[in-house]
This record gives sequence, structure tokens and C-alpha cells, in this order.
Amino acid sequence: MINIPATDKKRVVIVGCGFGGLTLAKKLRNSPYQVVIIDKHNYHQFQPLFYQIASAGLDADSITFPIRKVFQKYNDFYIRKAEVLEVNVSDNQLVTSIGKLNYDFLVLAHGATNSFFGSDKMQKYSKGMKSIAEALDLRNSILMNFENAVATTDKSEQERLLNIVIIGGGPSGVEIAGALAEMNKFVIRKDYPELKDKAVNIHLIEGTGRLLNSMSPESSEKARQFLMKFGVRVLTDTFAVDCDNESVTTSSGEKIITGLILWTAGIAGNRIKGFSPENYGKGGRLNVDRFNRIKGYENIFAIGDI
Repeated sequence: MINIPATDKKRVVIVGCGFGGLTLAKKLRNSPYQVVIIDKHNYHQFQPLFYQIASAGLDADSITFPIRKVFQKYNDFYIRKAEVLEVNVSDNQLVTSIGKLNYDFLVLAHGATNSFFGSDKMQKYSKGMKSIAEALDLRNSILMNFENAVATTDKSEQERLLNIVIIGGGPSGVEIAGALAEMNKFVIRKDYPELKDKAVNIHLIEGTGRLLNSMSPESSEKARQFLMKFGVRVLTDTFAVDCDNESVTTSSGEKIITGLILWTAGIAGNRIKGFSPENYGKGGRLNVDRFNRIKGYENIFAIGDI
């Protein structure tokens, strides 16, 4: 069993300390419960600014803070760094990477991951931006491509390295496209003067008729105009249908040669073993009632992107 003190209180276990888990835990500060937070990291990540890490606008420590510091003055709060492997719903028990833990109430707030809609190639050849580690890896890949572009004398290879394809024109795709375009205009040409006369081409592919499809048409149009002003090529009503490590093929038949493919086209809830397929709905999300209880369970809740 995980080393958590025994208690006569009811125990609330929160899996994940993103926005949902963190907010709930803070609201339980003066509650009559023992609270246990389980997260695979011991820090909170401010996800809306991952694109700033990827584009070298911010350092990672600017958007993270230690979870323990938030709760150090809370009574009967415990934090354990672990991964949840399974929920044993019949015994009210979690199976984790560091042991088992019984609960009275369980709250699943462990977020989402990239959804590649069944495309093994997209999963293999594209990069995501759903964690600090992924954002840093993306940043390193971008900068390494610029270093290699400076070093090579092969014009076609240089052109490939300076082509970036972003798949998905939602908020994340638009944000990273804009950040990279600004980085190209204000930073790259100073840091890499050899590239000042070269074209860094950013292609943003969106399957629907406009960017930011969940927002107002006015917002979509302003985003499109801003990106095009900074030289981003915006392709709407277009799907990425195939790719390899050097190109993306679109639904129009165009083959875009590229040194980097970034996936921002979709997410799915992280799954934990222990629930039946009937518990999941669209996008791999857990089905809940109006109190956020997972349907069929009185003491298990789900909040956030899952």
C-alpha cells in the first residue's frame, strides 16, 4: 500500500493536478476529508503557454510551480508522485506505480493526450505539444533545423529544413503558428544572419472552412489576417492525409516538403484501466452526469479534458 496515514475521515483521491485537479484540491482546504493528490509530476504545468516554450519565448520554469508548495499549509493533504495504472472499482482501490491506495471518493482529472485519429504515420512522424517535455523537444527540433540549415550547402535540404507544417487550426495551432512567425521575423534573422534572405515557410493546415472553428467568425478572420500578415500560409478545407519524415501530403494532392511536422489537430482523454467501453463517449471522454459522476458510480467523478 502507498504510505498514507490511516484516518477516520473519508478519503478523497484526486488523480492529476492540472487546472481541474488543482482547483478542486484548493476548494477542499477546510473540508472534513483527507485529501490525496496523485500526479506523475510533482509540479503543475500551465498548459496555455506551452507554445511559448516551443517557440523559445519562455523558459520552462516560467510556467511551472511545485505542487507541494501550494499545499504545504493545508492539513491532512498528501501528495504522491506516481502513475495510476488501474482503478479497481469493486474494491474502491487505485493501483499505482508505487503501490495501491483505497479511496472513499475518487476524482479523475488526469487530462488528455494527442489523438491522431488512427494514423500511425502521423503519430510516428509528427510532434505534439501536450507537456513541458514535448514543448522542449519541439523547441530543440526547431532550433536544430535552423542550425543544420546554416551548415548545409544543399539548397533543397536547406529549403526542407526551413519548412514547418502545423496540422490543426484550433487555438494551439494558431498560437504556435503566430509565435513561430514572430520568431522568424524578429529573432531568427538576427540570431542566424546567414538565413536572413531565406524563407522560413510556415504552413497551417485546417480541415474545416476556417481557423478557430469553435470561436466567432470575426475571431477566425482576425486570426487568419494576422497569420497571413506574418507570412503564414493558411490552408483551410484541407486535410493532411499522409506523411513521412520529410513531407506531408494534403487532401488536394499537394506534397509539402518539410523538416518538421507539428500536430495540434485533436486530443483524446487519457484512459485508465478499469472502466468498460460503455463508460467512454466521443473523443475518449468519460460519460458523466450533471454532478460530474461517472455514470454507474456514486463515488467516482471526472473533471477536465477527460
